[in-house]
Amino acid sequence: MPKSATRDDARMHERPAPMFHGALVGLCLCILLSSLGTSIANVALPSLASVFSASFEQVQWIVLAYLLAMTTLVVSTGRLGDIIGRRRLLLAGLFLFTAASACCAMAPTFALLVAARAVQGLGAAIMAALGMAMVGEAVSRERTGSAMGLLGTMSAVGTALGPSLGGFLISALGWRSIFLVNIPLSVLAFCLAGRFLPADGDKSQHVRSRFDSLGTLLLAATLASYALAMTTGRSASGWIGTGLVLATLIGGGLFLLVEARVRSPLIQLAAFRSEGLSVNLATSALVATVMMTTFVVGPFYLARVLALDEAVIGVVMAVGPVISIASGVFAGRIVDRLGAPRLILVGLAEMALGAIVLSAAGPAFGVAGYLAGIAVLTPGYQLFQAANNTAVMASVPADRRGVTSGLITLSRNLGLITGASAMGAVFHLAAGTGDIAKAAAQAVFFGMQATFGTAALLMVAAIILAAGTRVAAGRAGQAQDSP
Repeated sequence: MPKSATRDDARMHERPAPMFHGALVGLCLCILLSSLGTSIANVALPSLASVFSASFEQVQWIVLAYLLAMTTLVVSTGRLGDIIGRRRLLLAGLFLFTAASACCAMAPTFALLVAARAVQGLGAAIMAALGMAMVGEAVSRERTGSAMGLLGTMSAVGTALGPSLGGFLISALGWRSIFLVNIPLSVLAFCLAGRFLPADGDKSQHVRSRFDSLGTLLLAATLASYALAMTTGRSASGWIGTGLVLATLIGGGLFLLVEARVRSPLIQLAAFRSEGLSVNLATSALVATVMMTTFVVGPFYLARVLALDEAVIGVVMAVGPVISIASGVFAGRIVDRLGAPRLILVGLAEMALGAIVLSAAGPAFGVAGYLAGIAVLTPGYQLFQAANNTAVMASVPADRRGVTSGLITLSRNLGLITGASAMGAVFHLAAGTGDIAKAAAQAVFFGMQATFGTAALLMVAAIILAAGTRVAAGRAGQAQDSP
């Protein structure tokens, strides 16, 4: 264990309970706000299209600008926090998020609204990366799993709360209120973080020489190309989609070359080889891909196969986030008791079983069959998240927690983007139609079987990866213990 981590834990044991709880609440609000910023805007798109006389393709950029900024910058902001101080950068991110939320609410034109959403996404990237990274400063090692489970719960709360809260605010107060609601929560988070999080040491010297500016630009460009290729690139003309894919490949290659040669890299490539970090991030991306499948396939199955109306579909789709909220903290406590490595495998096995149930449950089982699969899949997801995040953050030195937290968030975001695109393509291909909304019930059911069957295979692949890493770690430990 790094000496810095030992000192952090010692300080945590000395901190009084009010400071511990105040710091944890502040970090939870950071995660909640970054998640809420995505989900609350989706429900406002029809209203914003009408207000600004924008097309559907244009109005999507209100969501895309936020997601692109958050996805492309979350690793870089995490690394910057490691260099200049995580607490001070987190406070700056909260201030930025608050100011951008106010600008969104007051935006007089569509272009300014999109620009303000991009700045808000930058603030959310800082909050998401450093909110998780600062768990090491806010709680003791013995409580890390519980804290990670709580942060996972807050992320689920933000995702689940966004559509309903946004719909209520728009109907009662207008579209500007969905951005204004962030301000009091952001101010509260700022006050709690400033009051209860431990102060940073003096890290201001030689920041420019230590921060990998070229690597940051290359990674941001590569991630932006990939995200656009998986979203707008699919519906654009062929040469645009091909160009984005090529830009992703070229940018990724250049980024790896730069990181291998630069003096202080944004991402230490050696960590992927020596600490099993690549497997943790790969399984995180696979898990997020499978979870996105439920949002891509579920509504069509419920509507076309089970013939449910929109109101009932909304209730059924809300069950997953509710289960996620209920199981998050419990999952974290189990991780603290039993240890992260074995529970990573348990969570993945639960998710594989849930995907199999969803693939096998046909119309004869009705809504109960669908919910049975969700009731197995979702707790498995929360257990995996708590265990995987705990294992990753425990294995890195204190001065790399920010960038590592950013990588975890990035892997999840890329998994969500890939799930929406790739698993959506599997669904359409298996259903044998280009217009799922008009497809026959049997075609939609076959598409669901194929998609969740694919999801189950992805979880089996994740189990093999995680089990292989654990076996290798066990052998390495035995080799070190042997004379």
